[in-house]
Amino acid sequence: METNDAVTALSALAQETRLQIFRWLVERGPRGAPAGEIADEMGLPGATLSFHLSQLKQAGLLSCKRDGRSLIYSANYPAMADLMAYLTENCCRGDDACGPTLPDAATVAADAT
Repeated sequence: METNDAVTALSALAQETRLQIFRWLVERGPRGAPAGEIADEMGLPGATLSFHLSQLKQAGLLSCKRDGRSLIYSANYPAMADLMAYLTENCCRGDDACGPTLPDAATVAADAT
């Protein structure tokens, strides 16, 4: 992950509502949720939700697919894993004995399907 991509992702998550949405979608798993369900869960009007989902999608943290008339949003697990790896890649100056052990993006992507 490039530094600019990390900054974009972290900027998108540095807002309370977007962080809540993202964390909730992570909990939902790869199946995701339709925009209407997210709006109900978060208590947000459609226009506000649309803005926040757009910011998260633009940052690469969400995926979106159409299912009939619904838009289904889900967390982009490989992007999340890449961000976590970027944040921890120099943990303890490369000493594998310290810090968290995180799966690589390919493992997370495989587990999410």
